[in-house]
Amino acid sequence: MSAKNPPRPSWITLRPRGAKFSYRIDRRVPLIALIIATFTIVVLVFSINYGQYNMTVGDVVLTLLGLNKDHPDYRNFALVVHTFRLPRILLSFLVGMALATSGTIMQGITRNPLADPYLLGVSSGAGLAAVVLIVAVKTISLYWLPWAALGGALLTAAGIYTFAWKNGTSSPIRLILIGIAIEAVLAAVTSTILLFGQINDVQQAYVWLAGSVYGRNWEHVYAIGGWLLIFLPAAMLMARQLNTLGLGEDTAKGLGQRVEWQRGVLLFISVTLAAVAVSVSGTIGFIGLIAPHITRRLVGPSHEGLIPASALFGGALLVLADLVGRWVIAPSELPIGVVTAMIGAPYFMYLLYRNRNA
Repeated sequence: MSAKNPPRPSWITLRPRGAKFSYRIDRRVPLIALIIATFTIVVLVFSINYGQYNMTVGDVVLTLLGLNKDHPDYRNFALVVHTFRLPRILLSFLVGMALATSGTIMQGITRNPLADPYLLGVSSGAGLAAVVLIVAVKTISLYWLPWAALGGALLTAAGIYTFAWKNGTSSPIRLILIGIAIEAVLAAVTSTILLFGQINDVQQAYVWLAGSVYGRNWEHVYAIGGWLLIFLPAAMLMARQLNTLGLGEDTAKGLGQRVEWQRGVLLFISVTLAAVAVSVSGTIGFIGLIAPHITRRLVGPSHEGLIPASALFGGALLVLADLVGRWVIAPSELPIGVVTAMIGAPYFMYLLYRNRNA
């Protein structure tokens, strides 16, 4: 190849004007992100269109854009779209983004491709707090349920990190093993409380534990949206450090990285994103496992591009899962957590089979 035609670099370097840092992404990322975003918009429109109140796809698009205000049924369209259907679908997308980003970080920290956001007890801590509030504590309003779940998840993860700390460090394998043990204990306590609870309260708790966005409104969207505005950019800014940690602890230290501080910050971001998602939607599994795996094949292992691509793909998956849950046994619906489990469990078994000799 002649010097006049050098090979095209496989990276795009982004450097904001006046900034002291740069952000390098694979050239495949913009195209993949555009494809995922287009797919998400298509699924979102069809998801809004699906329901007992008949609307056309054109009605949905025009209502979303506010271009059919002269239509005689515009008030009904606007009520159905903006009040009943759009909030739960946007919430599904944001929850999927949070879980996928959390899973990407967790897999990078532990260097374990089978890790997911619930590895450090997020689901068990949130589930126990929610069950206690619903079944055992009758004097507190269920308005506090998301906050109780968030607090339970964060406290559990903090406790596991504390137990994993030894001689000034917390190795990934120790975090995994202690997390599995604590999760088992908390799940047993949760089951015991459900066993002795009143039947109506237990049913309500099981619906929450299954994971659902039914009945969610704009308050839930604003709540998780505010957290994502803070922690998603923070995850992207830590992407380069996450790449370095993936090389191994000794190598990262040899490159001058503050390994424990970086691991602690990344764990906090990952656990917080997962905890916030659990607090508004209940326990929804496998999104944080599937989304990073698939997008890693599409955009490569570098976290600068993997984190945003995985976030978009996780959001799209959960919007699609919500649509499937509302369609498969209509007019009833499956909890979104059940749908993701039905999709994710076979994929998880495939990953185990593929890595059986690893």
